[in-house]
Amino acid sequence: MIVEICTSNYQSAINAELAGANRIELCAELAVGGITPSHGLIEQVLQDIAIPVHVLIRPRSGDFFYSDGEFEIIKKDIQFCKEIGCAGVVIGMLNKDFTIDVERIRQLVALARPVHITFHRAFDWVSDQKTALEKLIGLGVDSVLTSGKKTSAELGIENLIELKEIAGNRINIIPGGGINASNASMFKENIFDQIHFSGMLIQDDQHPEKLSMNSPQLLRNEHVAISDIERIRSVLAVLRK
Repeated sequence: MIVEICTSNYQSAINAELAGANRIELCAELAVGGITPSHGLIEQVLQDIAIPVHVLIRPRSGDFFYSDGEFEIIKKDIQFCKEIGCAGVVIGMLNKDFTIDVERIRQLVALARPVHITFHRAFDWVSDQKTALEKLIGLGVDSVLTSGKKTSAELGIENLIELKEIAGNRINIIPGGGINASNASMFKENIFDQIHFSGMLIQDDQHPEKLSMNSPQLLRNEHVAISDIERIRSVLAVLRK
């Protein structure tokens, strides 16, 4: 079984290889579901580990409905990963009716080849996973990362098994979400050949007296936080009187 570790920083990538993982998915900011890591982090990880590196390409947190500008950012990040030798990229893009954005994914697949292409857990937002799976197969996507449309892969195991049966040898179904030592055997017993998890350990806060830099109100999937034109103008108006 291929064990892929979701790593959101340099040390996690190093630890994944030391622990014997087969592959990593490299991202940043797991608290928001992961976003594209910096180019510097990608380059350093590629330099310092030998196992394959798949990079999450997600320009921001929140939903998976991207503007034209964000789409261009995604393409630039894919091109960068391809050029410096990443083994794969992890992408996902939806229409606002929660269907696969077929045309844009087609463009991204063409751009990314020949690296491995995984469709990420935006798949767990689609309304009809069976239809979506057939579309991804038709687009030439190699793998789909999914919890089976549940809060964890363990809870979604029945859906995952059904998706695997539909997929056959045409695309890999990678269970991910809440996998740990207590439930990992479930996926091996059901003949999944890959799993995805972070193995995350939260270390004690070394600076509890410091002012928190976290903003809990931003850690929500149902909205996208943006700088607002009118709010910016209102401050500038005060300053420029």
